[in-house]
Amino acid sequence: MIKADLVKKVMDSVELPHSKANDAVNAIFDAMREALTRGDRIELRGFGVFIVKNRKRGIGRNPKTGVEVAIPPGKTIRFKPGKALRILE
Repeated sequence: MIKADLVKKVMDSVELPHSKANDAVNAIFDAMREALTRGDRIELRGFGVFIVKNRKRGIGRNPKTGVEVAIPPGKTIRFKPGKALRILE
């Protein structure tokens, strides 16, 4: 599923014109992006939780040359599925 599919689902379920549905989907994604940038946790009951986690620095290896490369510490986003999604597994 891509963003256009989400816009179409919103259009069909709420009976909005394409431009309004597209604005609604963009607003949700923008709000999620801003929250994750601040390091906030996003919990969508019945769907799952998005968490920002710290990533340790490490040592990687260039597969072509075999030279070791330092990987700097950073942040990453993890998704933990909710109960409804875990049942699908």
